[in-house]
Amino acid sequence: MRTLGNIIWILTGGWLTALCWCLVGLVFYITIVGVPLGRQAFKMASLTLTPFGREVIYGGGVPSFVANLFWVFLAGMWMAALYVLNGLAWCITIVGIPFGLQLFKMAKLSLMPFGATVN
Repeated sequence: MRTLGNIIWILTGGWLTALCWCLVGLVFYITIVGVPLGRQAFKMASLTLTPFGREVIYGGGVPSFVANLFWVFLAGMWMAALYVLNGLAWCITIVGIPFGLQLFKMAKLSLMPFGATVN
């Protein structure tokens, strides 16, 4: 199911979303100040390309918590809302539920990317 899910995901636009995240990461890397944000964008691109069978492990301690607080108010809240709305749209049908669940996983990561690792 993992391989089939990832193939369908990529064909239905996962590659485009991952490409957009990579471009955002490159833009952030151009500025020296944006390097930490660029790392988070590449993390999102990694999960967005092949989400099925991947797990997000959260941790990082106090520095990650503080960085995530700033992230939530600057960008994370809006990204998570869009992922949740898209996930709800996918969950309307029984066939779309696995895809909706992957979008909910991305919504959580978009709220707390600092200190998280994608395996």
